[in-house]
Amino acid sequence: MTMKKINIGILGLGTVGAAVAELIKKNSKTIAQKTGVQISLKKGCDIRKVRIPYPTTRNPYEIINDPEISVVVEAIGGVNPAKKYVLDSIRAGKHVVTTNKELMALHMEEILSTAARMGVSVLFEGAVGGGIPILSALRDNLAANKISEVYGIVNGTTNYILSKMSRKGWEFPEALKAAQKKGYAEANPKLDVEGYDASYKAVILAAVAFGAKVDWQKVYFEGISRITQEDIRYAEEIGYVIKLLAIAKKVGGQIEVRVHPTLVPKDHPLSFIPGPMNAIYVRGDAVGELMFYGQGAGGMATASAVIADILSIQKSNPEIESLEKGKLRPMEEIESRYYIRLTAPDRHGVLAGISRAFAEQKVSIAAVVQKETKGKTAAIVIIIHQAKEANLRRAVAKLKKLSVVKEVNNVIRVGL
Repeated sequence: MTMKKINIGILGLGTVGAAVAELIKKNSKTIAQKTGVQISLKKGCDIRKVRIPYPTTRNPYEIINDPEISVVVEAIGGVNPAKKYVLDSIRAGKHVVTTNKELMALHMEEILSTAARMGVSVLFEGAVGGGIPILSALRDNLAANKISEVYGIVNGTTNYILSKMSRKGWEFPEALKAAQKKGYAEANPKLDVEGYDASYKAVILAAVAFGAKVDWQKVYFEGISRITQEDIRYAEEIGYVIKLLAIAKKVGGQIEVRVHPTLVPKDHPLSFIPGPMNAIYVRGDAVGELMFYGQGAGGMATASAVIADILSIQKSNPEIESLEKGKLRPMEEIESRYYIRLTAPDRHGVLAGISRAFAEQKVSIAAVVQKETKGKTAAIVIIIHQAKEANLRRAVAKLKKLSVVKEVNNVIRVGL
């Protein structure tokens, strides 16, 4: 076998960048034996002093402008200055591998169109699902399929929190502290627990699965901070588990892209995904249903995806075709079933008033269960039949104004 050599440079030597360097040092012989490609890390860059067994610099342009480096790995994160360095690398004729989900979700079209003009590739497997090879599968292995749905658990932090709430009986703050102690959640966990991270990944999944440009600003997303132990317990009683899902679907000529907590049936494979793991479900017209499962974060898992992208570029210079503007289905038009938890005075006439508010908006109630009564207040759980989001929102707005409703505590979508 003729051995090919590829020189790379890494921008950003934090958790992921340092792990890529470590993985190359540890498994370079294995990689070469399996692929016939010798990956050589010529230089790494970070503004901090870092220790890796390779030359380092604080000047990214020592990598970007080095004619011997053909692939730049961007592991800085965020948009600035990562976007400038990525575009400058492309304009310098370098292929780029990035793990930056925010950058690719917000600026994918500009980056890919610039790469197409320069005749280079930009790959970003590590931006979604850590070490799970979901993007390459959608791009290459499932190319013969028309993909209709891609959805799943793409944020390990929130899945860990919800798993602990379900299995330990903890409330959200306690589970969040445990996630921070384990290193799964940042000191400021907003990007994870409020759904930002998952929304970036949902946009990327839609782009790769459907070839669609999706405006992230128009994507509906919400996090898990409103989920309580009551919701976890009541969901379980009716046969569901609560998971934060990123959802991308093709419906007619429109695309749905959204992120929100969802009541997942207990018999669905996604309901069993534990702790910080990720799982992504794909439906193709030829292959049917597939699920990709594995470690969705962490330095070495993501580094594995980075190396896979480098090897893909070396073998065939894969390209993602230019994105077409996707017609994003407004959240108000999406139809779903719903779980609603509210508190109301424990007296006659309450359910009649609630039922009337729903009926006026053409929202049909599937079931109503009165739960614990505390003093003169009762907890009521309502399950709604399939309804349009806009109608449901109007009904909930009416509920909040009713004298017989003390508080609408939570609204969660049901089913997949």
